[in-house]
Amino acid sequence: MLTVLIADHDATRATRLEQAFRDQGYAVADVVNSAFELAAAVAAHAPDIIIMGTDSPDRDTLEHLCIATRDCPRPVVMFTQDDASESIRAALKAGVSAYVVDGLDAERIRPILEVARVRFEEHQILLRTAAEAARKTHERNVIDAAKRKLMAHRGLPEDAAYHAMRRAAMSENRRLVEIAESILQQLDQHG
Repeated sequence: MLTVLIADHDATRATRLEQAFRDQGYAVADVVNSAFELAAAVAAHAPDIIIMGTDSPDRDTLEHLCIATRDCPRPVVMFTQDDASESIRAALKAGVSAYVVDGLDAERIRPILEVARVRFEEHQILLRTAAEAARKTHERNVIDAAKRKLMAHRGLPEDAAYHAMRRAAMSENRRLVEIAESILQQLDQHG
């Protein structure tokens, strides 16, 4: 059974959301009445999905959503009355997985949540892929910088500098980037 956390400042709509999700077989971990409480509630309950009800997603609400999901990423479904393009863009940029206008129909909840989960998972894969690409680029730049320093400091050709770093990595059982970082640190200390 999936657990949802509901955040809505409107008590009437929050009650409708809570009842609709319970009727569809979801466990409701908590209902908070302010986006300010979202981070603590997400950390405390670790829900599978965050449900937000709002008339219109204002900047404060979206900032608190970002804070709440920064360390504990979760799919977020936003139920709202605001169909403005800029509101939709801002919400999606803040991490909302599904933005639903006038859509609190109990029969639509399950497919909406499924779309949100799939979009969230795809987004997480993209984030991991981007982070891995950035890490590899950083490591390649560190290795190239160390190779250039080694070439200049010892008067080695590029291949010889690279092979010297590889031999050191193998003999010390360390990653090439670790050797490169050590070389940069040592040569920077010696001018």
